[in-house]
Amino acid sequence: MNLAYIPSPSTGVIHLGPIPLRGYAFCIIIGVFVAVWYGNKRWIARGGKAGTVADIAVWAVPFGLVGGRLYHVITDYELYFSDGRDWVDAFKIWEGGLGIWGAVALGAVGAWIGCRRRGIPLPAWADAMAPGLVIAQAIGRWGNWFNQELYGKPTDLPWALKISEGTDRVAGTYHPTFLYESLWCLGVAALIVWADRRFRLGHGRVFALYVAAYCVGRFWIEYMRVDDAHHILGLRLNDWTALIMFLLAMTYFVVSAKVRPGREEIVEPDAAAAEGAEDGASDAESDSDSEAVDLAKKDEAEAKTDDEAEATSETEPADEEAAAKKS
Repeated sequence: MNLAYIPSPSTGVIHLGPIPLRGYAFCIIIGVFVAVWYGNKRWIARGGKAGTVADIAVWAVPFGLVGGRLYHVITDYELYFSDGRDWVDAFKIWEGGLGIWGAVALGAVGAWIGCRRRGIPLPAWADAMAPGLVIAQAIGRWGNWFNQELYGKPTDLPWALKISEGTDRVAGTYHPTFLYESLWCLGVAALIVWADRRFRLGHGRVFALYVAAYCVGRFWIEYMRVDDAHHILGLRLNDWTALIMFLLAMTYFVVSAKVRPGREEIVEPDAAAAEGAEDGASDAESDSDSEAVDLAKKDEAEAKTDDEAEATSETEPADEEAAAKKS
């Protein structure tokens, strides 16, 4: 008998009158807000303008949600299109089911559109967003806890996750893979922030490091899961995806470091132009102040000269009178 375990919520939804608040959706929304907020801070620190990250996120987030859902439905199509299943459930995103690979892939397309409209290089924006994105993943994984899904193999460890009986669930205690991945994502966030500050990464290398580091964790966490999945040569499909994405990310990281070392000097032309205009205005104001000081000094010198001349003219008659009396 397991005396210590992590309990699961009895329900994944709370009703406020007629309005349902679903834990899964709530975690996703919080994650998006955190990613945009932190990404905005990093973007400004790199020389960008406030609000640019949010403007591009308007494109990236919807594309990412659609991409994540498409990847899940395509790779687990039997959950929606096999006998006895209702295909309408494929649209019920609030019940869970977002594939990170599809979310990143299609989200990048939306971000590319937003960046292109603003004249911003996508790699620079992705570097600013990378830590926020992986923190958002850490938060989003708690949505699986609300839905009692994507847990690992049975275990009696003190931190085991207790799962109640359900349509596709057997009651018991299992490895909390949602927690493992959440903690791993926070570790990845710390790693890429440190590496970015230590080595001044740029041109998409922060994002590439995020993908590579996440894939390492996803590989062993995916291996622990017991939910149904397609297998290729003995490995789950997501394991193969993680392996391929890791190799692609590391290849990009190495090649980019050789071709374009360092970090971008200008990430947002509009911000740089505005800063240049402010500097020009400050220089002009400084020059104006200097000219005013010079003029003041010139006037003071002229006034002093006039005073000396007047004093000289007053003393000359007195000197002449004294000389006349002496003679």
